[in-house]
Amino acid sequence: MRVAVACDHGGYPLKATVLEAVRSQGHEVLDLGTFSPERVDYPDYAEKLARALQDGSAERGILLCGSGVGACIAANKFPGIFAAICHDTYSAHQGVEHDAMNVLCLGARIIGPELARELVEAFLNATYSDSGRYAVRVEKIRLFEENFSNTRQSSND
Repeated sequence: MRVAVACDHGGYPLKATVLEAVRSQGHEVLDLGTFSPERVDYPDYAEKLARALQDGSAERGILLCGSGVGACIAANKFPGIFAAICHDTYSAHQGVEHDAMNVLCLGARIIGPELARELVEAFLNATYSDSGRYAVRVEKIRLFEENFSNTRQSSND
């Protein structure tokens, strides 16, 4: 699987650990930056990551910022992105299995390297259970995106 990884300056200190964790699980990395600890805006990197998932350049993404919150909010503004902050392994795998989560958001100022490795492993080893009640719920969420997009388009006409 190809995994896009992106971060702002707040997430940068944990990025090398995440890249190594992805590779150690046998996955390919698409490193979207940032490439230094210099201050940058997290929405720019959330957009790069979201676009990579939307265009098929990657199947999943890992997004880092200081708390994980801002990056998560920004990523979820893009259709087809199901991003969540996970600072425990249960949420990291359950979010994929039940909720079709395709972006793991991490707060580099909240968790340390060992937990980050465990979260990446749980996230990447999980598979969406696309049947039954989980599929019904995810489809309802996808309809929110469709309805919002149709509403916006109608108001622009």
